[in-house]
Amino acid sequence: MLYKYFIYGILHGKSISKEGTMRKLVISNAAEMGIAIRQEIGRSEESRYDHRLHGILLVSQGIDCYQVASWLDQHPTTVERWVKKFEKHGFTGIKEGARPGRPKSLTDAQMKKLNSDLRTNPRDMGYGQNLWDGKLLKHHLSRSYRIELGVRQCQRLFGKFGFRLRKPRPVIAQADQEKQEAFKKTARNGKQ
Repeated sequence: MLYKYFIYGILHGKSISKEGTMRKLVISNAAEMGIAIRQEIGRSEESRYDHRLHGILLVSQGIDCYQVASWLDQHPTTVERWVKKFEKHGFTGIKEGARPGRPKSLTDAQMKKLNSDLRTNPRDMGYGQNLWDGKLLKHHLSRSYRIELGVRQCQRLFGKFGFRLRKPRPVIAQADQEKQEAFKKTARNGKQ
């Protein structure tokens, strides 16, 4: 009987005093703690499994999936999926399997070839600029590999290959090249 009151207390945010009366529990910094708790649940496979178990337990107590989803900060369809998997496969049905993510766009052989391409001057490959950038790499992948990636993803590829961002120096229009070179030589020596 005490278990029934305990579940009722959990569901309604109350605890049972020694006298058997309910008093409301309060968590300080509830909004921040809610975020921290969600992050902690998502941090490990075991805690996500326990989270699903709690959802299924609440549904087994006769609580509606929509209410359980609201309490556990999930979508109702997610809770329904948990219950269906549990009904079909038992405890193993709600354990996580591999989470492979999105498949790679480039094969290992293509990555090797692309690494070689990026170490070549773009002008030698028929492009009109001296340095590789995200837009040029996007165009190169589309033309040479028939692969469409976004500019940002292309920029990430540079980091994967060990490149660093290098911005070209701006060229001042109608500047005297000889005066610039003379200034660079004297500035390096500390003379002006």
